Amino acid sequence: MAILAILIVVGTFFYSNQLADKISEREKLMMNSWVTAQRSIAYASAEDDLSLASSIVADQKSIPIIETDEKDQIISTLNLDSAKALKDSGYLKDKLFEFKSKGNQITTFFGTDSLRYNRYYYGESLLLQQIRYFPLIQLLIVLIFTVMMLRFINTRHRSLQDRLWAGLAKETAHQLGTPVSALEGWTALLKEEGDIEMISQEMSKDIERLKLITDRFSMIGGEIKKESENLSSLVGKAVGYMRKRAPSSVVIHFLNSEKLIPVKVSSALLEWVIENILKNALDAMNEKGKIEICIGEEAGLAWIEIRDEGKGIPLGQQREIFNPGVTTKKRGWGLGLTLSKRIVEEYHSGALFVKESTVGAGTTFRIELKK
Repeated sequence: MAILAILIVVGTFFYSNQLADKISEREKLMMNSWVTAQRSIAYASAEDDLSLASSIVADQKSIPIIETDEKDQIISTLNLDSAKALKDSGYLKDKLFEFKSKGNQITTFFGTDSLRYNRYYYGESLLLQQIRYFPLIQLLIVLIFTVMMLRFINTRHRSLQDRLWAGLAKETAHQLGTPVSALEGWTALLKEEGDIEMISQEMSKDIERLKLITDRFSMIGGEIKKESENLSSLVGKAVGYMRKRAPSSVVIHFLNSEKLIPVKVSSALLEWVIENILKNALDAMNEKGKIEICIGEEAGLAWIEIRDEGKGIPLGQQREIFNPGVTTKKRGWGLGLTLSKRIVEEYHSGALFVKESTVGAGTTFRIELKK
């Protein structure tokens, strides 16, 4: 945008110069006509028709003129600021110097006497000055606009960074919340002298979960190791974890495929993506309803679809939900879908998008992975 604006200014500059040169030539002809008309009036006889000469002299209302004698003493002026000339004694001298420096002058002699003559020094009309300065004004506007845009971009960048940090903090707390809550539950059961061996095993799983969450966050922004995995087993593991921790009012149904679907992925990160979408589905349904997960393959792609019966996403917001900080919840999820999309698209060269969504009926997320 800035480059286009500069090109427009440059083009305008050259065009304005050409236009100014044409107007300057026109004003030079007008001055010659005006001086000739002045001379005709000065040396006219009683019988001469001076209507044309008088009209030319009277119509000269735009070009500033200073008339001097052979000693360059100022005789008269035309189209100059008379009020300023009265206040400032050097005003006319400065203008005379300005007109001389530009070489704009016409000399008229008195009859055949070469020692007596008048000179008419003239400047540029207001119109000509405006045309010359227009590109500079335009350039100044472009510079001001560019500075304002840079400041806006810088402010927006800082705002985005703030949102990312806030989102990351919320997402970390959200991810840690599930295993921590589970550990609290197991601790309560221990106090009631329940099945200590079973509780110990489940607590070990949640401790491993905390380690896994730490590993997942450490992978973001670095090199990841991808290995060949069976998509069915990978999705089943993530679904199994969430199924045990979902409310009894939610049914999570995995339409498993018996066919082996090999994919080369980071299982820890891809499971994170599936868990993020499942948690989002639970929130969208207010932890009540049915979630369906299905997998398949087609044309060199392996895919996962997760459908919930939640409140749905309006069409205008279906892309925005992947932006950092965009959330409809009071806590968490400011960064979950953003991280999920980055994991799928940047680390696995795949795609994550909203396949379909109906307000009040539910949403289907689709993950595509290259085989």
